[in-house]
Amino acid sequence: MNRLIALACVLLASVTGPAATQDYRPPAHTRPQPLIEGQSEADLAALADTGTAIERDRTVAYQLAEHRRLDRALAAIGPERPGTVDAYVVAVALDSDAVFGREAREAGRVLERRYAAAGRSVVLAGSDGSAASTLPMGSPANLAAVLAQLGELMGKEDVLVLYTTSHGAPFGIVYDDGDQGFGAISPTRLRAMLAEVGIKNRLVMISACYSGVFVPGLASPTSVIVTASSADRSSFGCQSDNDWTFFGDALINQAMRRPLPIATAAAEARQSIAAWERKGKLEASRPQISIGRATAPWLAALEADLPPATRPVGRPALESLTAD
Repeated sequence: MNRLIALACVLLASVTGPAATQDYRPPAHTRPQPLIEGQSEADLAALADTGTAIERDRTVAYQLAEHRRLDRALAAIGPERPGTVDAYVVAVALDSDAVFGREAREAGRVLERRYAAAGRSVVLAGSDGSAASTLPMGSPANLAAVLAQLGELMGKEDVLVLYTTSHGAPFGIVYDDGDQGFGAISPTRLRAMLAEVGIKNRLVMISACYSGVFVPGLASPTSVIVTASSADRSSFGCQSDNDWTFFGDALINQAMRRPLPIATAAAEARQSIAAWERKGKLEASRPQISIGRATAPWLAALEADLPPATRPVGRPALESLTAD
């Protein structure tokens, strides 16, 4: 494994893109990730397995406002409907680069509509590049709180639909909020959180480099896992001024806007990404798809009445191949 490539993806500097206004600049990454620099692969894996995160230089006013944002989001999650297979949608941008904030917001909207999850969806994300975020931040702690709340609300027949977007590394997905929030979540950590709160039916989609590491860690008879890459490959399109990563554009913005079964949508997205990578002469990312043998009942219920197609939004991720 080339650790330098992994760190280059994780430490990619934030660039202010055309979506930002003249008066607002999203948080920038100007200092190294303190949980990554100088650590061995084993140390990084151990930190990610425990969900280690640190916050620094947060004002007390910010911390109070953040608690209130999270409280509002948790309070807005509706209860299950007995006898109905309900989807609970969670979309998370774990990095403050604006591409992830834009992608998580639109993924939340697409997935909420697709799975009839109005009143049962949460988006955790930083800025979309145009203004400071009014949402709870995408952090390991906030994700844990949301999953705990869902564990109390969801029935055994209900399904978690989780979409995460961020930079990634061989040890998992990275939390990096400007120069103030740092951390990581490994497959072991995410599996442990889901097990603790008793969420067994789950559709998990992970947009990040090396995200294929989550497939063996999360795969189960009742899980569907779709990742942007294999465990040893980078994914593409994560420049801060993009509207979408390659994976987000192909899977969420195009395939899942249409009434396609998830297996078909994921396969179609994989084909689109492969074509874009060939055009850009990029090393194939090899997105992964894992569908558990006992997912058919809840997939049939969620996909029985998918809504009509909608048009993609934002600039296609493919445009990043020709950007100056």
